[in-house]
Amino acid sequence: MTENNYTAPDLALVGADHVAAYRDSGGEVGYLWNGVPTLLLTVTGRRSGQPRTSALIFARDGADYLVVASMGGAPMHPKWYVNLQSQPEAEIQVRGDVMAVTARTATPEEKPRLWELVTAVWPNYDVYQSRTDRDIPVVVLTPS
Repeated sequence: MTENNYTAPDLALVGADHVAAYRDSGGEVGYLWNGVPTLLLTVTGRRSGQPRTSALIFARDGADYLVVASMGGAPMHPKWYVNLQSQPEAEIQVRGDVMAVTARTATPEEKPRLWELVTAVWPNYDVYQSRTDRDIPVVVLTPS
């Protein structure tokens, strides 16, 4: 299996079908996935300039939304994360609510506290971190 085609077995269902069902139903279908909440993150493709949408598990920290650039413990960052580094302005949909957000990577000082919040929602993030040598980022999405 090549790096570009890596898919974590437990994340294989979070893809285009999930995004379509979530959008089409206003979040009634797809908000909960395996018992955890998901949001849709739409970023701008750094090369194409086209919108790219991913369904992601999230946690909350006050008004902020937290997502994890784990890609199931793959050796490289997910494309949505690389795109956010080029253009941090994005859009999220949480159930039927759509909002503009600004993304940033959690600082080393705040990451331990935020990691506890995200692993409380999806404990497998600890497993994913054990699969890779890269430091898996926590991304803070702040509504604009």
